[in-house]
Amino acid sequence: MTQVENAIEDRTHTAGRIVGLLHGGVSVSDLARSLRFYRDELGLQVLYERDASEDYLRRMHGLPFTVVRLVFLAIPNSTAVLELLEYGGIDVRKPTYIPMDPATGHLCFLVDDIQALFARLSEAGHPFRSNEPVEIATGPNKGSSAIYTEDPDGYPVEFIQRPAHYQRRKRSR
Repeated sequence: MTQVENAIEDRTHTAGRIVGLLHGGVSVSDLARSLRFYRDELGLQVLYERDASEDYLRRMHGLPFTVVRLVFLAIPNSTAVLELLEYGGIDVRKPTYIPMDPATGHLCFLVDDIQALFARLSEAGHPFRSNEPVEIATGPNKGSSAIYTEDPDGYPVEFIQRPAHYQRRKRSR
C-alpha cells in the first residue's frame, strides 16, 4: 500500500467518522408557503411536523428563539430528509443567496424528466436562472441536464437529470 492508501485505511478505522447523511436543513420565513413549494410543487412527502420549544434546542443552536416550527420531508430514493425550520420569537433577516458568497448553499434533486419539471414549474410562475435546462459539459455529471430555480425565500434549488447511459462512478479514495 502507498502512504496515501495507508492514511485512508487508518482514517476509516478511527472513532468519530462520518457514517451517513441524516438530513439537510433550510430555514424559511413562512413554513406554509415553503410547504406549498416543496410538498405540493415538488412532491416531497411530509414525514414529521411539530412546533418545538424545548430548552435543549436553544442550547444546541445557541439561539434564544421561543419556538421553531419544523417539518421533515422525505426525498424519494434517499434515506436523507429535508428539514424546513421556521424560527419564532427571534429577529430574522432575509439573506442573499449569491453562489459566490461564502456559506451560501443549495439543494440538488435528481429528476426523471427535467423538461417536464421545467415546464410545470415555469407554468406555476417559478423563475429559473436560465431559459432552459443546460447540458453539463464536463466533470462527474457530464451529459446531464441541469437548471436552477429558487424556493419561496430565494434559497437556490437545482434539478439534474442524468443521461440514460449514466452509471454511478466509483469514488476514488
